[in-house]
Amino acid sequence: LNDIYQLGLNADLAVLSACRTGLGKPLPGEGFIGLTRGFMYAGVPRVMVSLWDVPDRETAQLMKLFYRNLLTRRLAPSAALRNAQMQMLKQAESNAPFFWAAFTLQGDPE
Repeated sequence: LNDIYQLGLNADLAVLSACRTGLGKPLPGEGFIGLTRGFMYAGVPRVMVSLWDVPDRETAQLMKLFYRNLLTRRLAPSAALRNAQMQMLKQAESNAPFFWAAFTLQGDPE
């Protein structure tokens, strides 16, 4: 985590699509310390993370929809994620919240 703190990143968004990237350890008086905090401390205003293990196929599907919404449709990161999640909800094979609700955007929503 200290290595991330020192990066000085110049990015608008970090997407950490691996499993459980949004979890951290509680630190008394500080709250939870984890990758999200590290990237924000390094200068990234918004970080997309996952809260539990999601199968690779569904993660790839969500990421494809998210990036299409973000880059092609030019939606804000929060809207791009919400839209991708709603698209997965409409598909029979991935409509269970287990497959798409693990992903959350933390920080500045726009």
